[in-house]
Amino acid sequence: MLNIEIRRPRIEDTNELNQFFEKVIIDTFTKEGIGEKFEEIEAEIESKKNYLVSDFASNGANRYFLIALHSDKIVGSIEYGPASDLICKCTKNAFKGLHEVGTVFVLPEYQRMGIGSSLLKSMYSTLQNNGIEEFCLDSGYVQAQQIWKKKFGEPDYLLKDYWGKGLDHMIWKIKISDLTQGIN
Repeated sequence: MLNIEIRRPRIEDTNELNQFFEKVIIDTFTKEGIGEKFEEIEAEIESKKNYLVSDFASNGANRYFLIALHSDKIVGSIEYGPASDLICKCTKNAFKGLHEVGTVFVLPEYQRMGIGSSLLKSMYSTLQNNGIEEFCLDSGYVQAQQIWKKKFGEPDYLLKDYWGKGLDHMIWKIKISDLTQGIN
């Protein structure tokens, strides 16, 4: 396994993180076969950039990022914040009070090396240290859904064909105590 440092982002990381978001999101959309959805790609990139601004502006109170670095290069990210409007809408506000873990990205050339798992474990500790015992997570990406199903089991909400024919959306509610007992 690579020698990875996980830490909070610093303001001077902003440009590199924004480039990281662009690269990973474009790659994800392309691998999902929806690389031509330029408006959606741009909206997703802007959303992540805005989350980062919110983190810095609130000193982690509104959004809280962790980043993974290898040889001083940003290779992964994860964040948590309030459950998204999409999650609240799709769960009919059942998850409205939960925190959402998201922006779990790893550079393509660093995927399948345990970086995402390391980021998740660091996030579990962060959440517990902040008194948060459960969170939600969602995904409309087929490849990511396969990973989340392995880690968290079947989703609590399965929205068939939400993004189009054969493109489901999945939402999980996860108790951290279940994860720390070896279920992940």
